[in-house]
Amino acid sequence: MLRFDVLGPLRVTRGETELDLGFPQQRALLALLLVHAGRPVRMAELVDVLWPGPPPASAPNVVRRYVGALRRLLEPGLPPRAPGRRLPGRTGGYLLRADTDEVDLLRFRDLAQRGMRAAATGRPETAVRHFAAALPLWRGPVATGVPAATREHLHFTAVERELVRTAQMAADAALLCGRPEEVLPTLRRAAALEPLDEPLHARLVLSLAAAGLQAEALAAYDGVRRDLAAQLGVPPGPELAAAHARVLRQQVPAAGHRSAPKTPPKRPQPPQPFVRPAQLPLDLAVFAGRATELGTIDTIADTAVTAATSGGVPATVLISGMPGIGKSALAVHWAHRAADRFPDGQLHVALRGFAPDRTALQPAGALRQLLAALGVPEQRMPEGVDALAGLYRSLLAGRRMLVLLDDASGTEQLRPLLPASPGCLAVVTSRNALPSLIASGARPLHLDLPSSADARAALALRLGIRRLAAEPEAAGEIIVRCGRLPLALAAVAARAAGRRDFPLAALAVELAADRGGLDAFSGAPGTPDVRTAFAASHRSLNPPAAHLFRLLGRHTGPDLTPTAAAALADLPPRAARILLGELSEAHLITEVAPGRYVLHELLHAFATELADEAEPVAGPGTTPAP
Repeated sequence: MLRFDVLGPLRVTRGETELDLGFPQQRALLALLLVHAGRPVRMAELVDVLWPGPPPASAPNVVRRYVGALRRLLEPGLPPRAPGRRLPGRTGGYLLRADTDEVDLLRFRDLAQRGMRAAATGRPETAVRHFAAALPLWRGPVATGVPAATREHLHFTAVERELVRTAQMAADAALLCGRPEEVLPTLRRAAALEPLDEPLHARLVLSLAAAGLQAEALAAYDGVRRDLAAQLGVPPGPELAAAHARVLRQQVPAAGHRSAPKTPPKRPQPPQPFVRPAQLPLDLAVFAGRATELGTIDTIADTAVTAATSGGVPATVLISGMPGIGKSALAVHWAHRAADRFPDGQLHVALRGFAPDRTALQPAGALRQLLAALGVPEQRMPEGVDALAGLYRSLLAGRRMLVLLDDASGTEQLRPLLPASPGCLAVVTSRNALPSLIASGARPLHLDLPSSADARAALALRLGIRRLAAEPEAAGEIIVRCGRLPLALAAVAARAAGRRDFPLAALAVELAADRGGLDAFSGAPGTPDVRTAFAASHRSLNPPAAHLFRLLGRHTGPDLTPTAAAALADLPPRAARILLGELSEAHLITEVAPGRYVLHELLHAFATELADEAEPVAGPGTTPAP
């Protein structure tokens, strides 16, 4: 039996014998196929990883020779030119075929998924057990022994980010059930790999304190504080600062003590009879397109409905995308179409994660809204998030309900609100990618820009088919100037609807005259405003990521690489890559290929405005700031 290790030194063993993996590039090829085990990797990606600089014309032939050598190594006695079982070719590439118990990364992911499912369903002890089995498989930097330039590629750094996120979730579960010592070795290793990751270091500080190592916890905080100041020029953010404050005030529960409400919760008594809520917001009368996305949610909903009778698990779909892309409109429109699939009712909570003028709704407040909708009087609601969530899930047990959670800021805001009963479906919208929610089993639905045809259909519903048909070229120009962004189209359509005697060509000229600015997408209070929507996302960023986003307004190329971002912000490449990842997860930039990012034209205009406000461009008659 073969055994493949990539979560540390790259190794392949057959029985007790370690195999010689050959030349460095051949080792790198095997490592890349291992991190994508079971999935094909295109030849273009293989060449891109193996040759960090411009590849030679012979690169594809070299890859084929390496594949042939690896096939003979993994399957001795394989006839010449035979593809074998382990490394079959696929159209335009190759894949490595291996069972879960043969690859340390696959075993890690299987155990981590079990831990995440247990954590998501309120079983922290079980979660820690699975995490504690998974995390020791991570033995050091991924694919050690592969050339350093290759290991810096995003295919490998993405695995390291996955490992770090799993360590963070393991720490959360361990702190909850009073077993921090089980995850401390991995937390220390992760923190050494990611010296600027504040959420990770916050968990390390809390776990050290919970394990009785208060002096080491304070030293760990002081170390990351110095690194942030030296490399990014910023103080610790609110999460890390709050962890430090809890340690200083000795508010971290010691190991062996589970977190619990300070006062005993009231004994929950579900009201009778059960209230059937119907809370969906008003559907958008001018909704158009999104047929593929609606079909995707239909498929996930079918799974949830089937789970009610087959003993499966509740389903969650996460609709994410850039501000103004139409996430809430899609969720509400689908929910109205599918309401009859959930005969016990539909719940809705506006979580205000990115509301421009209100703070985000905390889990306790959201749970009180949900319980009130289910008929629980205020005086019968228990204290504390855990008790509120327990009562909420008790009321949903055995029922088929749709829960629409709109505008979430993060996974921790969502976890107590997710139903645990098979037959229920949670539809979540967020501007953030929420990878930890996806790791817990949520089905992701990334919302991209609508097609030009769908954008035209939406405009026709708002302005009338005849008006668009009379000026098709002007309508096309408006769609282009709006970058096909639904919020921008809605803002422009609102202006056009109020000036029905004005030709659309005049509006198109106004948009062109704005020279890529956002003033043309502003309106009266209560109407869609693109700048306000973008600003809410910008405010939610950590200061270093917000600073880099502003600098992107100065970037003029068609796309952006971590190297270019590092030069733009005067940062080390690794720090720039971390910040680009944060901007990508916030959907303020889009990673169109590994290591290549693009900015929507309206977001670029917004970044330019922010950059000009922070550092105005010098013009005639001006004196540059010293």
